[in-house]
Amino acid sequence: MSIIEPSAQVTFLLDDEGKVMSWNPAASAMFGWTPAQAPGHALTELLPGTASWPVLASTGGGKMRMRFAGGTDGKARLVLLRQYGADGAPQGWSASVTVSPRESPEESVRVGSTPLSEVVDLLPGTFYAINRGGRLVLWNHNLERLTEMTPDELAAAQVLDMFEPHERPVAIENIRRVFEEGAEVSMEMNYVSRSGRETPMLVGGALVACNGDRYLFGMGISIAKRRDKERQLMLSERALHAASNGIVITRCVGRDSIIEYVNPAFERIAGYPAEESLGRDPRFMTAPEFDVHERSQVRLAVAERRPVNVVFRNRRKNGEVFWNDLRITPVRDEHGEVTHFIGILQDVTAIKERTAHLEHEVNHDPLTGLANRTLLWDRLDHAVHLAHRHHTMVAAVLIDLDNFKTINDTFGHEAGDVVLKVVARRLQAAVRESDTVARMSGDEFVLVLVDQPSVRFTLRMVERLRRSMTMPVAFGGNEIPVGASLGVALYPHDGSNPAELVRSADMAMYHAKGNGGGVHFFSPEMRSADEKRVALARGIRSALDHDELFLLFQPRMDARSGKVRGFEALLRWRHPEHGVMLPASFLTEAEETGQMVEIGSWVLDQACAFLQQLRQLGYTGLPVSVNVSHREYSQHGFIAGLSARMTRHGLPPGSLEIEIPEADLIRNPGLGRDLSSQLREAGVALSLDEFGKGISDLNFLQQLSVRQVKLSKTAVRDITRDGRGSLAKTLIDIGHNLELAVVGEAVENEAQVEFLKSHGCDQLQGQWFSEPLAADAVHRMLDQRYHAQ
Repeated sequence: MSIIEPSAQVTFLLDDEGKVMSWNPAASAMFGWTPAQAPGHALTELLPGTASWPVLASTGGGKMRMRFAGGTDGKARLVLLRQYGADGAPQGWSASVTVSPRESPEESVRVGSTPLSEVVDLLPGTFYAINRGGRLVLWNHNLERLTEMTPDELAAAQVLDMFEPHERPVAIENIRRVFEEGAEVSMEMNYVSRSGRETPMLVGGALVACNGDRYLFGMGISIAKRRDKERQLMLSERALHAASNGIVITRCVGRDSIIEYVNPAFERIAGYPAEESLGRDPRFMTAPEFDVHERSQVRLAVAERRPVNVVFRNRRKNGEVFWNDLRITPVRDEHGEVTHFIGILQDVTAIKERTAHLEHEVNHDPLTGLANRTLLWDRLDHAVHLAHRHHTMVAAVLIDLDNFKTINDTFGHEAGDVVLKVVARRLQAAVRESDTVARMSGDEFVLVLVDQPSVRFTLRMVERLRRSMTMPVAFGGNEIPVGASLGVALYPHDGSNPAELVRSADMAMYHAKGNGGGVHFFSPEMRSADEKRVALARGIRSALDHDELFLLFQPRMDARSGKVRGFEALLRWRHPEHGVMLPASFLTEAEETGQMVEIGSWVLDQACAFLQQLRQLGYTGLPVSVNVSHREYSQHGFIAGLSARMTRHGLPPGSLEIEIPEADLIRNPGLGRDLSSQLREAGVALSLDEFGKGISDLNFLQQLSVRQVKLSKTAVRDITRDGRGSLAKTLIDIGHNLELAVVGEAVENEAQVEFLKSHGCDQLQGQWFSEPLAADAVHRMLDQRYHAQ
């Protein structure tokens, strides 16, 4: 049985100073004072420790340790209530004490009698008692294992020696506070054992009175695991801070996600500092006018507590829109519930812009910014598909600029580029936003005009296009006239697919070009003309592949002695159906298709081989001239190719001559000067053809390295036409004043011969002396002439 039943009412009265005034039997049984002994004793005598009456009175008691009968201590609940007299003035206190069964004095006695030495070794950490001198007077086995010291060594050890030097000032202050102020203290330390093992510890203690003396009783717990977790957390935090991608951690609050953490990369990307982001839903950065579908994906994933990855646009604090690659991952607690989301965002604006730029470059012409051939076919295919579905018409308009080569030759390629840019802008301004303007190649444009309700409507649109191009283009103080030939084809009448439609527009354009320009709509009759043109282009290809081309060589005679001074190489085509064809019947088409470069290369090879044969036969000093077009000599590597041929055939400088019309060089003076200089360095002579046909620039001609000039055919024909030959005489005088040899070509009668000789023309060439000869005929002619002399 307990000394007192837990249910018994322990009550007594106290005066205003906290001294007992009356005492009931239950109180006597609990505390040991009889009703006669109790009055006059202070309540604080029943409370071990330093509790004071004013403190107790102010708090009204509470659960605390009390001293019971027999000198044992135990926990009890003390309740103090203020008493008042009849006049309402405060008058003493009533006190009641209750004790639970587990805390009855009898149980406390049993537990309290347990030896401390049996308890301390059961504690999970280290236990120690330290005297005022800083030495251990009691400890458990855990302290021995931690320090790797024997009991004798611990008994002789100074506690402060167990602390690192930098930790000792704090330890000294804590020990002082315990003994002088009765404070409870704790601190972290790193204990290094005798073997060098380092253990982080949380140590603490409080003052305990024992047998008339006071000691610091305390415990130490290893915090190694906590330190490891702290290091891991610190490493994770540093990683989050160092990450180049923005990281956001949000807490799930109903349908919202409240930001709890953002890293510096997020602040940099979004422009919002952490203090302006924490506590808000990430949707505050939304750019609502963009990417509605992607945002709905995010909302659905968050509601369903699942991961999601989207790319959409957000808005920075400064209002700038940026592309955000966002990956959201849910975080679950120990019960499997999603409590947070981690969002990793990457600013992919630069990648998006670069991709868009690359896509633009892939699909647009770099000079004009118009759609290129690739995008054109895609747009046209889409337009035809919609037209087929909705039973509407699509117009394909093919535009080719008139005399664009002349613009390049006269004003230079920079001027040509300016013309193309201006034409591109004018075309875009003349059509609707739904239409497409594309640059097909060179000076050729294609327009896709969608939703054409009638041919009349298309005609009005095309006429507006034509008028928009008639104004000249200003460049370098000059006004460059611009004209164009337009060919129009309509789906589905003129073609059932995009390729057929463009082909029909191309036929119509060529028909317009052949009839002086303007606008022409496709008609079936044009197809046969186009087929002939295509057949001619195929025939030229076949001529190159099957050696159907050949050269003839027309002698150039000395006007005074009649000796052969050189030859001009003339191209012919032995067509399998049409017989021998002159250059005028096929070279224009070759220029248009780009086959002229390959033909010209073949002619130069054959001319050099012919020169090599002449030299092997002993005929030296007889140069061969070759006519070269602008398309050939403006090609990169043209001069290098000439040098390589001369080296390969063993030809000395001056044996090969290049003939270029005078007007071609004057139209592009810069190119003319460069070409003249490069030909001279390569050992190739320059001959000006059609001298005097147009306007001559004598100052410019003096800057060129020219071997000879060839009178225009018009000047030679005029000798017999008007009988005076004033143009030919003037040109001969000009050539001699420039210290150049003068050649009269296309000489066909004796009157022309006599006139040119009498006026000092240096060399003559034409049917009067010899028709163009094959190579073996040249050999025979030279043999006869040289043997006869």
